[in-house]
Amino acid sequence: MVVDEAKRCIHDANCCVRNLIRDPRVVPGGGASEVAAALAVQGSSDKEQTIEQYSMRAFASALDSVPMALAENSGLSPIGEMAAVKAKQTTTGNPWHGVDCMELGITDMWEQSVYEACASKCSQFRLATQVVKMILKIDDVITSADGIEE
Repeated sequence: MVVDEAKRCIHDANCCVRNLIRDPRVVPGGGASEVAAALAVQGSSDKEQTIEQYSMRAFASALDSVPMALAENSGLSPIGEMAAVKAKQTTTGNPWHGVDCMELGITDMWEQSVYEACASKCSQFRLATQVVKMILKIDDVITSADGIEE
């Protein structure tokens, strides 16, 4: 089991290196990207006048689950950390503020050298959006079928 886990770790490390060679851009880790995206989606939903604003708010709320899970798994208060990170990003305008899992007292992920490959983060956002679209399509089909009387 230890050897198999070591093989998986080496494979994961090689994939990370491959991704960085293909696209060397990085984004902040520590849930900072998700918080920044959630704030942007929430801000756009406030300007939306149609019923779509509710799905936008739900998507922003779903994005918050990643940094909240990170805070909880680090033994921190998830709600408190999320409030602090959102407040810090909003007041400073710096999207690099994330969850301080190591409890260094620094929330700027650039200063902590906590990064993620931009390619993998874009892929995660793209896949999450596709899953939501598929679920909504399935729900729409089921709802339409319920309305048909035999």
